[in-house]
Amino acid sequence: MPMLDAYIPEGALAPSDEKELVSKLTDILLEWEGADPANPVARSIAWVFVHRPTEVYVGGEVPDEPRYRIVASVPEGQLDARRRQGMVEAVTKAVLDAEPEDRSHDPSRIWVFASSVPEGTWGGGGRIVGLADIATFVLDGDAAAGKAHAKRRLAAAKAERDAIFS
Repeated sequence: MPMLDAYIPEGALAPSDEKELVSKLTDILLEWEGADPANPVARSIAWVFVHRPTEVYVGGEVPDEPRYRIVASVPEGQLDARRRQGMVEAVTKAVLDAEPEDRSHDPSRIWVFASSVPEGTWGGGGRIVGLADIATFVLDGDAAAGKAHAKRRLAAAKAERDAIFS
């Protein structure tokens, strides 16, 4: 159940290029979460909100080229350090590839934030939805596989956090 907030400055991309980028960002996020981007069930819960800032400033000035901010929100456990890094690289490349050829191919113009929503705090459909619920939905109702997936991913996320603070 990934959610993406894409801050794309007004007029930065041609409408067709932006539409293609949004589809590509959906694919990237699903892939790095470990889901099949071709799975219509997984795609049905992968939402992208496009925000259109009319002005973005860098150091108090309007820059010569657009700046982008992409915030990927995923349930806790879905993106470990390797997956976060891969997702950030893939998103950055996709944004740069969507731009007109006459712009610099400067990755420092794109900021990507991988945000993990703590287990027990994701709300959808009027209730709290855990990682096991989401995995069960994507896995065609296989509750045992959904629970196993959540248990593995949440344990790995805890181990990664513990390693940082030890």
